[in-house]
Amino acid sequence: MSTVPAREPRARLTPLKRPLNLRETVLDQLRTAIITGELAEGSLVSAPTLGQALGVSATPVREAMMDLAREGLVETIKNKGFRVTAMSQSDLDDLAEIRLLVEPPSMHGVVGNVPDAAFEELTRLADSCRRAAEREDLVEYLRDDREFHALVLSFTGNPQLVSLATSLRVRTRMYGIATLARDGRLAESAGEHHRLIELLRAGDGAAAERLMREHIGHARKSWATGELDRSEAPPGSGEDGSA
Repeated sequence: MSTVPAREPRARLTPLKRPLNLRETVLDQLRTAIITGELAEGSLVSAPTLGQALGVSATPVREAMMDLAREGLVETIKNKGFRVTAMSQSDLDDLAEIRLLVEPPSMHGVVGNVPDAAFEELTRLADSCRRAAEREDLVEYLRDDREFHALVLSFTGNPQLVSLATSLRVRTRMYGIATLARDGRLAESAGEHHRLIELLRAGDGAAAERLMREHIGHARKSWATGELDRSEAPPGSGEDGSA
């Protein structure tokens, strides 16, 4: 019978209701815990202990952790469980650099290719992101944010691009996002989804590209640390270096 390592953390995970697709719900919960730092990098965890915290059996947790291993968020440790992958500041900079090369220029390929029905779905996801941010529901926010951007990029007609961008987005750490949600700033940032929809409707690829660069910049700066970036400071606040 296996034993739980003494140094395993007690993550503050919320017990789950049993949905129709338990595995996907467990996966979203654990992925969010890693992205936000609730499960700290370098932590050694086991499926039974995580399952107990979530109120489910070890089986869906183990399956979810194997998915996370394929995403690069954890690594399997033989006879012990899983270790949360560490990400250096340089690693995060590299991810952001690649995302900037891939996502913003792709907006030009999206413009003119989004049908009306898809705009309705994009608006639904954008609305859901904002409500989740207001409720401080990071699991739902990150899931809907990921689905929103994947749907936008799907209209490039390049599934390999969608897969790459989604993988990079999932691997990005956002340790400050909970602080932003508590301060109400995440809901403000969520409004960028609606602005992007407006720009795509208007066929303004250049403005959509600029907005995506800002959006990715948030993920690497304020979303990563919870600190207000100088470019985001309100006028007269002094945060931009002014008196």
